[in-house]
Amino acid sequence: MDWLLSLLPPVTEALRAIAQEQTNMVFSDEGLRFLAAGFAMALGAIGPAIAIGNMAGRAMEALGRNPEAQPAIQTSLILSLAFAEAIGIYALVTAVMIGFVF
Repeated sequence: MDWLLSLLPPVTEALRAIAQEQTNMVFSDEGLRFLAAGFAMALGAIGPAIAIGNMAGRAMEALGRNPEAQPAIQTSLILSLAFAEAIGIYALVTAVMIGFVF
């Protein structure tokens, strides 16, 4: 993640230079903020989506192999799904803060 954050300032300056050379339009900081917010939300949603799909698939596989363990599997699955959803909500809050606060 640190390498991604270290790439943002040079990329921002390059985009500004390209936009000013191509047209007379000014690349505003507000537009970059909203672009960064969308990028943060996209990256923050990919991880929980993959995790939820993986957990649900593994839980169904475990239930197919051992139906008697359903209470333990279901409890663990619900707790893990809540943690994965919380990461997605943190990404949403971060994106909103980038877009409207900073």
